[in-house]
Amino acid sequence: MLALSAEGTLPKVDYAIFADTGWEPKAVYDHLDRLEQEIARPAGIPIFRVSSGNIRSDALDPDHRFASMPLHILNKDGRAGMTRRQCTGEYKIKPIKKKVRELLGYPYPTRIPKGVFVEQWVGISTDEFHRAKDADVKYMRNRHPLITDMNWSRSDCIRYLTSRGLADTPKSSCLGCPFHGNAQWRHIRDTSPEEWQDVVEFDAAIRQGNARANASGNQLLGQAFLHRSRVPLSDAPIDHVTAAEWAARQHQLGDETPDTDEAEHGVADGCSPWACRGEVEPVQGDFGLAS
Repeated sequence: MLALSAEGTLPKVDYAIFADTGWEPKAVYDHLDRLEQEIARPAGIPIFRVSSGNIRSDALDPDHRFASMPLHILNKDGRAGMTRRQCTGEYKIKPIKKKVRELLGYPYPTRIPKGVFVEQWVGISTDEFHRAKDADVKYMRNRHPLITDMNWSRSDCIRYLTSRGLADTPKSSCLGCPFHGNAQWRHIRDTSPEEWQDVVEFDAAIRQGNARANASGNQLLGQAFLHRSRVPLSDAPIDHVTAAEWAARQHQLGDETPDTDEAEHGVADGCSPWACRGEVEPVQGDFGLAS
C-alpha cells in the first residue's frame, strides 16, 4: 500500500504508522529502514514508529504489568492449554490509537468531536476478505484498498513487490511469537543463530515463573512454552513431522483436532491488530496508513 500510494496508483496518504513491539526480527527493521529511505521519504510520507515498550523484557520482568502472550501451557494434570492473547491490544492497537489521537490534535483524555476521524488503510487482500473489519472506535475508519481499489490477491501483491525489487519483504511478527509454525522456527534457527539463541533463552526463562498469564499479574498455572508441542524450544520437533506423528502428539495432550498445516506454517491470521484472533474485537494493520 505504501509503494502504491507513493507512486500515485493509490491516493497519497498523509502518514504511515509502524507499531513496534520491540522484538521484531532484524530483517523487519532493516526492511522498514529501506522502505523509509527508498519509498516513503522521497514521496513525502512520514513513517511514525510507535511503541508501548519491549514485549520481551516486559514479559520477563516480575514487577512489570504485562499483557499476556498466547503461550502454550502444559497444566499440572498433563492437559494442554493456552493463555489468553492480550499482547496485540497492548503493543499494537494501543500505541497506534495514541498516535492517531495526537495526529488529530486530541490526545488522550481529550474528547474527540463527533465527525472527526482518520481513514486508516489496512493491507488485506481478496483471499483474506473475511479479515476485513472496521476499527472499534469512531475516530478511526478502516479502508481496505487492496480489495476495494485494486482487487488484488496475495499473488498479485507478491508479483507487484517483485516488480519493485521488494520480493524479500519479511513478515512482521514478534521473534518469539507462539503462533509461529515449524517453518518459521526453522528459518530463525537456520538463518540467524543469534536470534535463535534469543528465543531459546526466552522460552527457558518463561518456565521460571516470570511471564504472567494476564495484565492483572496472575501467575501462570502449569508450565509455559513457545512451541505448540509444549516441550523446550531447543528440543521441539521443528523439522518435518508427519501428520500421524502430530496427531499422536496432540492426542496425548488431549487435543482431538490437530491442524498439521497450521503446525507447519503457523497461524494464518498473524498478529495484525485489526485482524487478530483471540482477544478484543479486532482492529488491523501492523502497518497502518492514515489520510
